Amino acid sequence: MPLVPIHDDEVRATVGQVRRLVAAQCPQWADLPVTALAGELEGTDHVLFRIGGDLVARMPKIATAVDQADCDARWLPVLAPHLPVRIPVPLHLGEPGAEYPWRWTVVPWIPGDTPPRLGCDDVPLARDVAGFVRALHRVETTGGPVKPPGSRGSALRHVDAGVRRVLPRLAEHDDGFDVAEAEAAWDACLAAPDWDRDPVWIHGDLQPGNLITDAGRLVAVVDFGALGVGDPAPDVAPALWTFTGAARDAYRKAVGYDDAIWRRACGWALAPSLTGVDYYRHSFPRMAEHGRRMVRAVIAELV
Repeated sequence: MPLVPIHDDEVRATVGQVRRLVAAQCPQWADLPVTALAGELEGTDHVLFRIGGDLVARMPKIATAVDQADCDARWLPVLAPHLPVRIPVPLHLGEPGAEYPWRWTVVPWIPGDTPPRLGCDDVPLARDVAGFVRALHRVETTGGPVKPPGSRGSALRHVDAGVRRVLPRLAEHDDGFDVAEAEAAWDACLAAPDWDRDPVWIHGDLQPGNLITDAGRLVAVVDFGALGVGDPAPDVAPALWTFTGAARDAYRKAVGYDDAIWRRACGWALAPSLTGVDYYRHSFPRMAEHGRRMVRAVIAELV
């Protein structure tokens, strides 16, 4: 997984298309082999291809991801000098072609490992990730893309309707959590006051698969598809997404925000998990299982 489509409207680039695009637009790399990455390394928004040993082509596969190429090319070079670890600053912003419809990027391949997908109790790593978040949140935001309503970093109330809509469908299944308790947890998240200070840069998706480690220490953060300027709460949510036990507590303490932000962070763990369990139940079971784990974690925190 995922080698078959997980969205109904996917446009999946092929090795042949990427070869033709590279040859036409990046002649300096035309002689390098192009190979598809293993399916377990593929996320929900892009298909990835190695170009030689040091490069990766990131090819959006759904329309909602097509703006990332331009955003990465514009903003990652601005952010990179301020951050304590590497980020994948694009080396090339590609144009549509070879019957592929969207812009795409070539970024450096950053070697390393990723933390366990279902969470890890690694206190030093938790502190590393918190250090990245603190540095990112300090970067000047002038001109940065403001997070629109409904996206991570906006007010939680904008996703309330979607959560309420999915709850009855979840009640038809046994996902290992009580749907009424999940709704009570969601109500507690919504009750937290909105962010009323200056917006900050947020990564917005610090899942285990987007953290690159070497010997257990953070060396890079990748996949800035949720990048923007808004409420910092989604970057507090990795306490739940990524860490367990003492590492969860260490992350929450090191990132340094108050209880209101913690409740909104729980909301940004809960809302996409509830909708994701429903959406990915059959098409991407690994993502659905991650969502179940998040729902249980938030219930334990708030109910």
